[in-house]
Amino acid sequence: MLKPGVLNRRLVGEVISRLEKKGLKLVGLKLMNISPELAAQHYAEHKGKPFYDPLVDYITSGPVVAMVWQGDNCVSLVRKLTGSTRPEEALPGTIRGDFCMHTQNNIIHASDSDESASREISLFFKDEELIDWEDQAAVWF
Repeated sequence: MLKPGVLNRRLVGEVISRLEKKGLKLVGLKLMNISPELAAQHYAEHKGKPFYDPLVDYITSGPVVAMVWQGDNCVSLVRKLTGSTRPEEALPGTIRGDFCMHTQNNIIHASDSDESASREISLFFKDEELIDWEDQAAVWF
């Protein structure tokens, strides 16, 4: 998910391009506003932590771009491309390393496991909104 800061900074195309260039296949894409209720479901594991309220405030402060990507080892690849959650630890060349300065205003969310990805996808997409298509370029990656 691309968070509100990405739209405000006009970086949507740049971030999507990085994921595409890696060879991942985009199967779901949606520009949307997240309600406080949906944000609470998405960040349920962080409820009660000191950073929970700022997380919810940020994710609901403007539109986000929800995405679903497919590919071999997709979760781990996307995590590597996004870089560390802490911007000071995110390496140059990663999305967070290149575009993020503050953890609370992180520009991208990436699922941390296949199980989390399944849960999060079901929060933001209906089954019929995901398009499985034949990737003719997949043989090159």
